[in-house]
Amino acid sequence: MRILLVEDDELFRLGLSTRLQQEPGLEIVAEAVDGETAVELTNQYLPDVVLLDVGLPGIGGVEACRQIKQQHPELPILVLTSHSQKPLIERLIAAGASGYCLKGIEAEVLILALRSVAVGASWWDKTSTNEIRAAVGEQTPEVAQSTDESPANPLTQREQEILALIAAGKSNQEIGELLHIATGTVRVHVHAILQKLDVRDRTQAAVLAIQKGLVQT
Repeated sequence: MRILLVEDDELFRLGLSTRLQQEPGLEIVAEAVDGETAVELTNQYLPDVVLLDVGLPGIGGVEACRQIKQQHPELPILVLTSHSQKPLIERLIAAGASGYCLKGIEAEVLILALRSVAVGASWWDKTSTNEIRAAVGEQTPEVAQSTDESPANPLTQREQEILALIAAGKSNQEIGELLHIATGTVRVHVHAILQKLDVRDRTQAAVLAIQKGLVQT
């Protein structure tokens, strides 16, 4: 995975770059310290993922995100910042960001977030997710109530297949072998399943899914 790292804090950027490149399959192809350079380097290197800080000099992270997505609509952008205000989240969604993580996140979780957005999934920090849910609840209470009374299956067909195998006691490696997909891809799907079902672990997800008929026993 080829990553463009955009961060103006030199020490933080150095530490992040060093840690990410220790991970097999990850490569930092370029680094930028401001929004304008981020846009230019995206056009030059065409990375697989942009890891973007919001508080950048110049045009700023949100505008850089918007310009990058305007020129490369399919390019995933994962935002990494210390801010979690609701207006910022809304602006990032409008700009086309694929995900949002707070600084201070564990390295392993950040790597999983990068892999998630790289395969087309979204990744939103728990604080952000709660803000978004609250905003939706405030705007459409009737819809939220109706959803609670007759919940639809939120899982894709692939996620249902993986959840059924989790319920059967299969490990990520075994699931990958059975479905002919990479173990890293399985981890991405498992994370998405836990997020969608709002549960903490695989066991809770399997039990809930069987109880609600999301997968067959």
